[in-house]
Amino acid sequence: MIVITAPTGNIGSRVLDILLETSTRSEELRVIVRDPAKLPEAARERVDIITGSHRDADVVDRAFDGADAVFWLAPPDLHAPSLDSVYTGFTRAAAKAFTTHQVGHVVSVSSLGRGTPLADHAGHVTASLAMDDLIASTGVAYRTLTNPSFMDNLLWQAIPIRDNGVFTGTLDADHKSPTVAIRDIAAAAARLLLDRTWTGTGEIPLLGPADLSPNEMAHTMSEVLGRPVRYQQQTLEDLRAGFIARGVGDAIADAYVDMMRAKGDGIDDGYPRTDPTLSPTSFREWCEQSLAPAVRA
Repeated sequence: MIVITAPTGNIGSRVLDILLETSTRSEELRVIVRDPAKLPEAARERVDIITGSHRDADVVDRAFDGADAVFWLAPPDLHAPSLDSVYTGFTRAAAKAFTTHQVGHVVSVSSLGRGTPLADHAGHVTASLAMDDLIASTGVAYRTLTNPSFMDNLLWQAIPIRDNGVFTGTLDADHKSPTVAIRDIAAAAARLLLDRTWTGTGEIPLLGPADLSPNEMAHTMSEVLGRPVRYQQQTLEDLRAGFIARGVGDAIADAYVDMMRAKGDGIDDGYPRTDPTLSPTSFREWCEQSLAPAVRA
């Protein structure tokens, strides 16, 4: 049995879709979800549903009973009092349940940066790596998909791209770095969940096909959308102020600032692409299939 957490989120929903399409009927699927009505009807007919939050001990205790593998994703919480409560704190009950129910394999989503000096003060990156350490300490076979920034984050800027031809970020305009499409993260997770011949713990970097600068991304967007798009760099102070204006808590806003400062200093950079098939979606392909429909909607 495979258990999927956050099955209505951006990544978890794609993992569930892939498993429903590719797994055999003999492979049981179970989901943990707060509101089962948010699941597609076709999915509700094929999966075992545990209703509740995967932060809660009684929920994960029921969900992991009989589980062979778990897709674990700590959901964002923009109003959390601390990063610990978002990552490690959220995961503590699950870590105990992994051991209690002798779950064999766990796959999760985390960040690049382990082993670098920048990782100690990188906000969400630091907290996600601490969550990985907690899960690994349980003794389960564990793979964490370590990622740079998501291409899909640009969808939050579809309206300014459409109306003003501008997208913003905190990186220098010519700073080249990797990005990854969420579809590739989900596909990599699904393959690991279905395989389960792997052992031990490890990280799998998903880097996309090429490093690109914001200026190069703007050029690609312009070509795909058929209109000029330019990049506008914002300060870290402006980034924080924008989060606070949208009601994000101080701890989480500060964590985003620390993460983007670390990205600007190169925490995502310099990783070798040892297996291009792991994250094959190019930025141009993603723009054609995801950004363009969103901008034109």
